[in-house]
Amino acid sequence: MSKLRTTLNCSGVGRRDFIQTGLGALGGLGLTDMLKLQSQAAGKATAKGNDTRCIFIWLDGGPSHYETFDPKPDAPSEIRGEFGTVPTTVPGVHFCDKFPHLAKTFDQFTVIRSIAHNQNNHGAGNHYLMTGRPTPVPVGCGAFVTFHPSLGSVVSKHRQVGHGLPAYVSTPRISRSGGPNFLGAQHAPFVISDDPNRDSFRVRDVTLPTEIEDGRAQSRVELRQSLDRLRRITDTAAEDPAVAFDEYYASAFDLVTSTEAQEAFDISREPEKTRESYGRNDFGQRLLMARRLTEVGVPFVTVYSGGWDDHRGLFDAYKKGKSERVDVGVSALINDLAQRGSLKNTMVVLLGEFGRTPKINKDAGRDHWSFAMSVLMAGAGIPGGQIVGATDVKGYYANENIYSPEDFAASIYTKMGIDHETTLHDTAGRPVQLVDNGSLIKELFA
Repeated sequence: MSKLRTTLNCSGVGRRDFIQTGLGALGGLGLTDMLKLQSQAAGKATAKGNDTRCIFIWLDGGPSHYETFDPKPDAPSEIRGEFGTVPTTVPGVHFCDKFPHLAKTFDQFTVIRSIAHNQNNHGAGNHYLMTGRPTPVPVGCGAFVTFHPSLGSVVSKHRQVGHGLPAYVSTPRISRSGGPNFLGAQHAPFVISDDPNRDSFRVRDVTLPTEIEDGRAQSRVELRQSLDRLRRITDTAAEDPAVAFDEYYASAFDLVTSTEAQEAFDISREPEKTRESYGRNDFGQRLLMARRLTEVGVPFVTVYSGGWDDHRGLFDAYKKGKSERVDVGVSALINDLAQRGSLKNTMVVLLGEFGRTPKINKDAGRDHWSFAMSVLMAGAGIPGGQIVGATDVKGYYANENIYSPEDFAASIYTKMGIDHETTLHDTAGRPVQLVDNGSLIKELFA
């Protein structure tokens, strides 16, 4: 049974730390409060969108492109590293040999080897890839900043979901730039922090209190007191208890009694064979939960995985199972979606904030390197078995079909039915273009 571990990156920021500019206490936003905010904003949605959903897998810290999808077997050993390569389903294309399951699944996805940018620290790199926009001022490596709404928050603004489900979910936490900024708290993600691999797994605020489940509430007063336990922020009742109960708790009650919602969150309904195929660990089961949520209509789910800032001990970490969890889980997710007919309207994206340095350092690791990185993309009409772009023979720089984070964001939004040239307005009413100078990655629309 896996445990939720605190994993530090090079800036000393832990997975459990959450102080995010423009988001504040929303790391603990309860479902009832989110439903309230969403109901207030429901009449303000301005875009129609489409039915594409996205599972956005974030490898926080920046995974090595060498030890994933862009190995350089002919480079000198100080660049090549310890691992070999494995052939994929496409002749002539090889991945690092720590990803054999994804190599066998390559006919279902594209790898972009040529996304590059100049934000070579975690704070700025995270913001750039999470929002499609660079930070307007320099920020430190450990910065938690959201100067612009994240991809998930923008999707939340443009999409409506039935059965009271949130439009944007993040598990087990929010990435440092994964918040809504000026779009407001109603477009913050609903966080599922519990480990779905545990037998005791229960999603906070989405499960009826025991006395209601067992029929032990004897009066309307007791019922209301039980529902009060769904709360995580207490100012709603202080403002107007009657409205809070009648309008917002009604929405929460609809959710916890909704067959669709309960089935989506109840991962124990999955056959054991399916659960095993994803890997019986927290990461694999979060991917399975993401599949269940997107299938009932949640348009954007982020699955966060920390610990990819491999300045030291990179090869030992991969040998101990870090790469295997991703290889097994993501390949199972893609295959499962394809077999269920859901891959056609569900996009799967796998990335971090940058790649890693060509030369292995003295601590058997690689340092930050934003000039080359690999991104996996599948589903929603994205061709399978395709390599987009290339890096030079030693993997230093993207040198063919080079794309930017703006192009990446523009392509994500377009796949989700959102015009990337849309103009938003901040809290002061100032116009803010969704993406500046972004062009579509044309190979994703072939």
